[in-house]
Amino acid sequence: MARKVPRIIFWTSTIASALVGAYGMKAWTGGKSYAGKETLEGKVVIITGANSGIGKETTLALAKRKAKVIMACRNMNKCETARREIVLATKNKYVYCRECNLESQKSIREFVDLFKKEESKLHILINNAGVMHCPKSYTQEGIEMHMGVNYMGHFLLTNLLLDVLKASAPSRIINVASVAYKQGKINISDLNNTEKYDAREAFAQSKLALIMFTRELARKLTGTGVTVNAVHPGIAHTEINRNLSFHNSYFSALFLKPLTWPFIKSAKQAAETIINLALNPDLNSTSGCYFSNGKLAEITDEAKNDSLAKWLWLTSEKWTKLNSS
Repeated sequence: MARKVPRIIFWTSTIASALVGAYGMKAWTGGKSYAGKETLEGKVVIITGANSGIGKETTLALAKRKAKVIMACRNMNKCETARREIVLATKNKYVYCRECNLESQKSIREFVDLFKKEESKLHILINNAGVMHCPKSYTQEGIEMHMGVNYMGHFLLTNLLLDVLKASAPSRIINVASVAYKQGKINISDLNNTEKYDAREAFAQSKLALIMFTRELARKLTGTGVTVNAVHPGIAHTEINRNLSFHNSYFSALFLKPLTWPFIKSAKQAAETIINLALNPDLNSTSGCYFSNGKLAEITDEAKNDSLAKWLWLTSEKWTKLNSS
């Protein structure tokens, strides 16, 4: 008669198998790491929202490759803490904190002015910072927060840096978007969400605007040696989720998050999609495209509306006073 397996051995074996399976699923969900060996010595990179989450992991990865990285952040205390960690981890002292609050066009202009005084080159601009599903609020210029930070702020920042990017060509611009753009609509009659506010719709509209900006900017940059692409890095555990009820729920923390953990990327895994766009030599001439989870992806008909993209560009110029003296 066969002996029964003691319960403690059975449950230990079961839990161990579940953990191995969970970590295996996590690795599969995260996708492949970028395998290129390119170094960035002598190259200058700007990353917005670089002090946490995907931005911090991207900064760490590019600093390891000897880039000079400008961490463009709103909170200087958090930025300095992250900068010290990155410098110690990479032994790269050329990592700097510079204040750039995307809620303020004045702050953006001051950041660019200082950058141009300190640097004459810019090889990679990564527009990573963002807000998601925040309560109804507005930037210092009165622009709805999602549209103001996720899109208008980066529209202004990028345009103010175009002369340096062109002078540094070949150079790259990477706009961190979201698959949520597919639910977005550009509301011409109420672009600022003053009549009706829905946080999810506002977020989706801002990310759709970012993809339309990517395509229109690529058209304008044809022949300059500057490329621009948008990327959905994947769903990841980062601070951008802080306004979600799911993120703050006790029930979620206790039961749902452990169950979903294997299927959601870490910030480091999500950063790989951005690193690929920043470094991959196969993408030297790729511009105006959208990548999702590391692969070239088709976009919606709404995102392909070139006439709407031109209207959005002209509106953005007005809202950011881009061409004013």
